[in-house]
Amino acid sequence: MEEELAMLKQFIGQLQELLHNGSHPPSSPPSSSSSSSSFIVLHNPHYHNRWCSPFTEETSTDDSCDILMAPGKRPPGIFNMLETVKQPVKRSRKDKKNQGKSSTEGDGNMDQEIWQEFPHDLFESVVSRLPIPKFFQFRAVCRKWNALIDSDSFSRCCTDLPQTIPWFYTITHENVNSGQLYDPSSEKWHHPIIPSLPKKTIVLPMASAGGLVCFLDIGHRNFYVSNPLTKSFRELPARSFKVWSRVAVGMTLNGNSTSDGYKVLWVGCEGEYEVYDSLSNVWTKRGTIPSNIKLPVLLNFKSQPVAIQTTLYFMLTEPEGILSYDMVSGKWKQYVIPGPPDLSDLTLAECGERLMLVGLLTKNAATCVCIWELQKMTLLWKEVDRMPNIWCLEFYGKHVRMNCLGNKGCLMMLSLRSRQMNRLITYNAVTREWSKVPGCTVPRGRKRLWIACGTAFHPSPTARA
Repeated sequence: MEEELAMLKQFIGQLQELLHNGSHPPSSPPSSSSSSSSFIVLHNPHYHNRWCSPFTEETSTDDSCDILMAPGKRPPGIFNMLETVKQPVKRSRKDKKNQGKSSTEGDGNMDQEIWQEFPHDLFESVVSRLPIPKFFQFRAVCRKWNALIDSDSFSRCCTDLPQTIPWFYTITHENVNSGQLYDPSSEKWHHPIIPSLPKKTIVLPMASAGGLVCFLDIGHRNFYVSNPLTKSFRELPARSFKVWSRVAVGMTLNGNSTSDGYKVLWVGCEGEYEVYDSLSNVWTKRGTIPSNIKLPVLLNFKSQPVAIQTTLYFMLTEPEGILSYDMVSGKWKQYVIPGPPDLSDLTLAECGERLMLVGLLTKNAATCVCIWELQKMTLLWKEVDRMPNIWCLEFYGKHVRMNCLGNKGCLMMLSLRSRQMNRLITYNAVTREWSKVPGCTVPRGRKRLWIACGTAFHPSPTARA
């Protein structure tokens, strides 16, 4: 009996191997049974035990095994499979599709050598087009794919692609030492941790360029640059002199990507300013703002500087207008441009190298968000859009304050707050589409977080601080 059992186990193992390799048994005449499963039947006449090996995807405990033995004399210890009892199967479209897939598994295994010769440059070009969340799932497959972010050729592939929809890096009132990332494409919040940022002081996102975000501590002493996606981090050297007043911060790239370097500018109300160059890793004091610009420089610190190519634009409160600085030539310019009437909480934005203005329009008890565009010929603001009226009704009779949480690539995020609410909305200046942003909640919790400030950045897995 032990010999027979060993032979049976060996035979069943061979059947399982055939099934795994996608082989199919020879067809046999259909049976009159309505069962949807077919079995290979084995039986020893000296014992009442039966073994049934299912050969289809679906099996049932009600199926029975017929015992068939070939005629003739056979040694009592030998098991022979004489035929396969195969029941008629009514296959659905899904079964046929799955059968087609299983039949190609063998071919896929045979083509491994072909896929190993897949051109690497084409492989990088395909991977660079993955959505950002999918790319980081892709990195977890193996070390080789994880090392793509350090590849210069892969970085060039990412640089050559059109810029994606920007993300927003924000901090909340409840936890100012960790950031919350919002992805407008998927309408989801992410909760990254940048371990290198200091934990004992409040660090605010001030500007961004090429996938990097520039941070400044609340004491206006130390600057940090990081890629929130990859945790690439750099602490900038100390400035040549300390400024205790509030400063405005802007950031631009030297070329098309961070591999060409980047510059960070800070400017104070008394006209002092410095420029940091990542290639030389030093701050350079280029003097003070020209004398034709009245001091003190009354900057609108609620409005983040806007970068168009290598020029930064700052908003002035008095006189009303715009202050610009060219990072290449080092020249300052001032434009006196009166703001639209009845607007408050003004902030600059940009879309396609056009300067935009966002503000709250308040008349009587009605409040609405309006979008204005600067006309290059007349240097006057022209209203181009406003928030839908049905949304404005939500703010009727309430004291509302607005804060811009960032603007890149014609997309901006606005925070509208009152005592009873905190609404987040996005506006696309190209499609003129207004969208509500889902609330940001604690990871694995339900508590809703209140966004304090933020900045927009173009997500890049290859940007290096």
